[in-house]
Amino acid sequence: MTSSYALRGRAAVVTGATRGIGRAVAQALTDAGARVCVSARDPAEVRRTAADLGGVGLAGDVGEPGHPEELTALCLREFGRLDVLVNNAATNQPYGPLMDADPALWREAFTVNVEAPLRLAQCAWRGWMREHGGAVVNVCTEGATHVGPHVGAYGTSKAALLHLTRQLAGELGPGVRVNSVSPGLVRTELARFMWEPRETEIAAGLPLGRIGEPQDVAGAVLWLCSDEARWITGADLVVDGGTGVRAARVAP
Repeated sequence: MTSSYALRGRAAVVTGATRGIGRAVAQALTDAGARVCVSARDPAEVRRTAADLGGVGLAGDVGEPGHPEELTALCLREFGRLDVLVNNAATNQPYGPLMDADPALWREAFTVNVEAPLRLAQCAWRGWMREHGGAVVNVCTEGATHVGPHVGAYGTSKAALLHLTRQLAGELGPGVRVNSVSPGLVRTELARFMWEPRETEIAAGLPLGRIGEPQDVAGAVLWLCSDEARWITGADLVVDGGTGVRAARVAP
């Protein structure tokens, strides 16, 4: 697959990169010419993904102390630069009513979904972007601005990530652009419990007639990382198949 967005000579870090949206993003960046450093929890999947992409990888939990530093250091050591950071790794636990939420899992949601992206941005800034510029894209969710049953911890943490995106955009410009994408329902393992039981019903209610695929989101991320989006920062690009306008759909 070829890409119309030129990233040749640049290097990228992608977290949660061995499956779903993260894997599609890592592939899209590679197709655009970037060298990619991937991260995920499963060592075997990290090795396989890095090999498939011709990149490098580091297994680990982005929320664990030291992992952001080790990951960015690996990219700088192997590629000599770090131009793009895509914070995709996330957890959707605790799942259920917030009145029943386990405090430890609540804290973990914010550690993985908010603190880790900040730490990675700090490392990328200090290691390369402060002097050379770059682009950061955070993967949020349309649920960051809506409420829904059982996903309160996920949505609340992603709302914090959405604000973090804007805050960093204000602090790191003009050299570093910071944006986010907010997917709707996408066919991933993380969201399987939401789409698998009633995919046909959900798709029928969307203006574009289907739920999302990881590649749909990857295309948006790639664009935000490219020079085509060079005058865009602090923005959130919603990629949801028209979820927000489905009430206005006219039946055929």
